[in-house]
Amino acid sequence: MGKLESSPPYQQFSPHYLPYHAHITALTVSPFARRLGLARTLSSSLERSGDSYDAWFVDLFVRKSNRIAQRLYEGMGYSVYRRVVDYYSDDLADPGKSGEDAYDMRKPLRRDGKREHVRERGEEFEVAPEDVW
Repeated sequence: MGKLESSPPYQQFSPHYLPYHAHITALTVSPFARRLGLARTLSSSLERSGDSYDAWFVDLFVRKSNRIAQRLYEGMGYSVYRRVVDYYSDDLADPGKSGEDAYDMRKPLRRDGKREHVRERGEEFEVAPEDVW
């Protein structure tokens, strides 16, 4: 599932403002259908939509521990933009426990020819979950 979005106008001058972009909300492929190119096909579809609506980039969040998904996205041209500390706080057995960090991964689209919305070594750039819109 994906969408096209931007931060609300009142956040325009915030360092965490997100310009018009495509966002992969969820991408899940059945274990029986993996390695058939379905994730790439679905992602490419959203990337084309983003380009056709003049979006700057596509982004997604992935668990820091999910190296398989990270390698998949890296192979499709995504890179880590920032690390969101304690983004996944889903330990139902211990709700007070710290969560797992997420990587916000991005792929620039045509509009971002100067690559203004991606960065090198994004793993080192930490933000809090409340800074992510």
